[in-house]
Amino acid sequence: MKKVLLSICTILLLLTGCSLTFKDEEIPKQENPIEPDTSQEEVNPKEEWIEDTLDNLSLEEKIGQMLIVSDYNTSMTDELLTNFNEVKPGGFILFGENIKSYEQTTNLIKDIKNTSNIPLFISIDQEGGRVQRIKKMPDATVSIIPPMYNLGLTNDTNLAYEVGKVIGEELRVFDINMDFAPVLDIYSNPKNTVIGNRSFGTTAEIVSNMGISLAKGLENTGIIPVYKHFPGHGDTLEDSHTTLPIINKTKEELMDMELKPFIEAIENDAEIIMVSHLAVPKITGNNTPATLSKEIITDLLKEELGFDGIVITDALNMKALTNKYTEEEIYINAINAGVDILLMPDFDIETINIIKQAITSAEISEEQIDKSVSKILDLKYDLLEEENIYTKEYLGSISHQEIISKIDEVS
Repeated sequence: MKKVLLSICTILLLLTGCSLTFKDEEIPKQENPIEPDTSQEEVNPKEEWIEDTLDNLSLEEKIGQMLIVSDYNTSMTDELLTNFNEVKPGGFILFGENIKSYEQTTNLIKDIKNTSNIPLFISIDQEGGRVQRIKKMPDATVSIIPPMYNLGLTNDTNLAYEVGKVIGEELRVFDINMDFAPVLDIYSNPKNTVIGNRSFGTTAEIVSNMGISLAKGLENTGIIPVYKHFPGHGDTLEDSHTTLPIINKTKEELMDMELKPFIEAIENDAEIIMVSHLAVPKITGNNTPATLSKEIITDLLKEELGFDGIVITDALNMKALTNKYTEEEIYINAINAGVDILLMPDFDIETINIIKQAITSAEISEEQIDKSVSKILDLKYDLLEEENIYTKEYLGSISHQEIISKIDEVS
């Protein structure tokens, strides 16, 4: 009888538009809830390319991506091609020895780029002043850029930006995409000959403002600027090409001077910073070169200053390193310190083997390699569809000469 009454009550409630309520524990639970449809979610093409490319690289190829190599040939010889095929480097640096004419240089770069399915960093030191790899050619006129110190005397950031564009437009004629400039070292020691007039000036403000403006000009033309030489090479007497410079300053003293331009660069989205071969014993407690120091690269540059871009070494064939360290020690210590790209290691398969063996023996973690290569691929993605829109007519053009003449007027 109770069941009949309950049924009648239920029917009456439904007919009157009322609803029944249940206690929480009485609510029937759905055993297999419907999952939201994520098939239509947008896929980030950049992230997808990075992930797919990284997954398809062998360990040897990952290591290769962390190398920017050099060779002094003017054309693609059989031996050079063999080295490219074996090492599969991530980039190449051009020197004056590689550059003899417009046609020869463009052909060499084209042949280098054709050795890889992944975009290569085609790099160069084109600062202006005494560090200009591309100069006069028999078949092309190239703009001669005054020293950066002369540019700094103008204290004109708009002019610095325009000079960056001039350098960038002329580099892009050759399909170069990376410039080891600007120099952010402060010319605070008048006896410093290795930096000297390569610097924009004697104060952190001038160096920061002019250097970052020039870098923006480079970026405007599709050139990747590389800020150098962290943590600051301006107050040294020694040349790291021949010996190890030592900076006897505390971290606080560096923060007040040498590090200021780099802090400004980081705040302006610097993508690559070059670390120099100099010792800062009051930070590291010893004379370990900054290039091989975890305290300088990971603790100071990355964690304290917040740099999350690519760290590249200065050239690894410089005597500040080779006088004391073996090839194995240089590669292993640099990577473990937090370096992402090794500049100018020995260009042969033995370099790959040394680093691979260090990974196999757990002296280097493969996770660190993957992090570095991911950052490298992230920067290279933008090079995939990049077209070279600059032609030979840009070299030494009238508009370029007008910009350069503004530096000469002041200096």
